[in-house]
Amino acid sequence: MATLSVRTRRRALESLASTAEPVDLLVVGGGITGVGVALDAATRGLRVALVEQGDLASGTSRWSSKLVHGGLRYLAKGDVRIARESAVERHHLMTSIAPHLISPLRQILPDRGERQTSILRVGMRAGDLLRRTAGTSSSLLPPPSRMSVMETLGRCPTLSPAGLRGGVSTTDGQLIDDARLVVAVARTAAAYGALICTHTRADRVDGRGATLTDLFSGESFDVGARMVVNAAGVWSGSVDDSIAVHPSRGTHLVVDAATLGNPTAALTVPAGNSLSRYVFALPAQLGRVYIGITDVAAPGPIPDVPTPDDAEIDFLLDGINPALTRPLDRSDITGVFAGLRPLIDERGTADGVASEGLADVSRRHHVRVRGDGLVTVLGGKLTTYRRMAEDAVDAALATTELTAGECVTTTTALVGALRDPRESRLPPSLVARFGGEAPTVVESATVDRPLEPVAPGIDVTRAEIEFAVTHEGAVDVDDVLHRRTRIGLVRRDADLARPEIETIVGVTLA
Repeated sequence: MATLSVRTRRRALESLASTAEPVDLLVVGGGITGVGVALDAATRGLRVALVEQGDLASGTSRWSSKLVHGGLRYLAKGDVRIARESAVERHHLMTSIAPHLISPLRQILPDRGERQTSILRVGMRAGDLLRRTAGTSSSLLPPPSRMSVMETLGRCPTLSPAGLRGGVSTTDGQLIDDARLVVAVARTAAAYGALICTHTRADRVDGRGATLTDLFSGESFDVGARMVVNAAGVWSGSVDDSIAVHPSRGTHLVVDAATLGNPTAALTVPAGNSLSRYVFALPAQLGRVYIGITDVAAPGPIPDVPTPDDAEIDFLLDGINPALTRPLDRSDITGVFAGLRPLIDERGTADGVASEGLADVSRRHHVRVRGDGLVTVLGGKLTTYRRMAEDAVDAALATTELTAGECVTTTTALVGALRDPRESRLPPSLVARFGGEAPTVVESATVDRPLEPVAPGIDVTRAEIEFAVTHEGAVDVDDVLHRRTRIGLVRRDADLARPEIETIVGVTLA
């Protein structure tokens, strides 16, 4: 079954500890890449175990822009290969894998007659060519178009009308939430037999196993594996010290959607005179808008929760404000979040990467095989996680004599992807987060008033809180606040919802 819980976690660890038979594949890391590897291998018929020292999506995978994008930014840099790969993977995600979690998002570039706008319009057309070659229909992702001044202002009400000639728009994919995608992939992998063990640390990792420690009980044991994949992202170097990762930090601001007039499209503003860097204002769930994104070097120890510096906040405000009728200031910011990208410096520098050099650091993913067979996969982007996973499993299989089926994840639907006619009577926000599984969320609930919001003004239902514990592997209140829901991105919302969530989680775990 596609169920993760405290009970399934305990049973998975007991199974690993009690058998001398090695698993076919051990995956270290429970972000989007790690769960993607687990699903790929499990659907090929392999016996798979995944271990994660924190919660699912507790690292970089929950700090993205929540976009499933076609690689327009990389096309602008001339990297056609990665742009095409992004367009192909976006197609798989939006048509077969997770259509319930992704919606088309109109992105608007204000046209005030700058030469820059004309050049970017050409880039949008090239991006649309990639959409067509990937096989994505124009009914799903409409091609670029010009918009009138009235339509542009209707979509982005606080856009300054001064000198505005209209807008140039394109369409991309937007996730309801990145952490929800990670959990859905993990649950689907579990449905195919993968053992998912969160809050489990892996030490002494090599190509044929590791020492695992249950961070709740403190108990440790050795587990053997015919193959091991290191998918620890920015922490990959702690698993394999031959790997040098130079993280960059990407920061977003959170503001109330009402502050920006409740936009129905993303506002795209070039950063200065750049043709490849933008500041975005992205409408999101829970009545929010995310403004991002920065790209700065993040040397030093890797924190569990990265924090932006003042310069990044100023950069984003300075980037978006020239486009608005009323400039935003720090009092408008209701939350901030930052994530670390696990970049590889292909230039071979030993001293790290300077901020101004990040544009030269590859966003392509890399798969490396150490002499003892340990496979490390890192780099890449959330959109291309499936392809990264496929390449990692192929590389791991090449280190053994194991046989396995062909990769089938381009057409493997995640839990909730299939539509259910019972959805129509449920809150749209619930359906957006669970798709065809939405009726199950409500019908399996034992909590009273299941469709009532967990707190006033927050459209997360009480049933969703219980389901996070009984089916999605949440083990405490923070898992629910910060990863199964994204209530925790705004402190005031977290404070408002926490008491009721503590009550529901406590009763459910009792």
